[in-house]
Amino acid sequence: MCGIAGLFLKTPSLEAQLGSMMSGMLAVLSERGPDSAGFAIYGSGTRDLVKLTLRLLPVPDIEAAVISAARTLDLKIPSFHANHAVISVPQGRLQAVKDFIRESTILQGTEIVGSGTRMELYKDVGLPAAVAKRFGLEHMSGTHAIGHTRMATESAVTTKGAHPFSTGLDQCLVHNGSLSNHNGVRRGLQREGLSFETDNDSEVAAGYLTWRIREGASLEDALKLSLKDLDGFYTFVVATESGFAVLRDPVACKPALVAETEHYVAFGTEYRALANLPGIAAAKVFEPEPATVYAWKRN
Repeated sequence: MCGIAGLFLKTPSLEAQLGSMMSGMLAVLSERGPDSAGFAIYGSGTRDLVKLTLRLLPVPDIEAAVISAARTLDLKIPSFHANHAVISVPQGRLQAVKDFIRESTILQGTEIVGSGTRMELYKDVGLPAAVAKRFGLEHMSGTHAIGHTRMATESAVTTKGAHPFSTGLDQCLVHNGSLSNHNGVRRGLQREGLSFETDNDSEVAAGYLTWRIREGASLEDALKLSLKDLDGFYTFVVATESGFAVLRDPVACKPALVAETEHYVAFGTEYRALANLPGIAAAKVFEPEPATVYAWKRN
């Protein structure tokens, strides 16, 4: 099952509404994924700073520990959204700060779930509407966002299994389907220096695209190459700092719809996820063709 939602704004007029639009889309897709939900949103940022989104374990005084760590590292005080925190790090210090977070005893299992100059990434277990409310998605703004509602079919209901998956700076992916060769692909990517936090096949798909882009491919070309390297049935919706793309496998057995107007592009697993968007009555609505990359990019 699982549900996917995505929004890519062509004009600034809707940027203040991005969070509320995405929140409504995720809520509608609850029946497709009642176990967990997540989203990545691309808002404002500074080129020389990377925002690390951290997931905090529910232990005593964890927020105070994160603030203390930020002061130790001479960083600005993080912002907190429920059990996630966002901390801004100078580009040149990024790896040192990541190492500190992973090795720190006072941060007690804090996980880095995403990093980017503009991307913030939030995910948790629970009904999608509750997850969106928990993080305040309705009040967030930005240029584009992707989201996911998960029905756990092959693994436990945990935050680690929730989407989106991010394996590169300002890159993330949501996936509906199943990859049959993800273990072999994972081993190959590990030989290329990538690391993985879970056994989830969707994280492998994200890592594959990160590797291809690192090797010089565009997002569109990376997705085209994935058609011969990733086996299974899937719909991918992928976001980067400036881009948004959709790909279905050659059989295209998973439902997918795109709506495009002069102001936005929206993706939904079902039409009802799109039905309440502004101007939807005048939108061009179509089902993406199998094995075809659809991509949009900010000017």
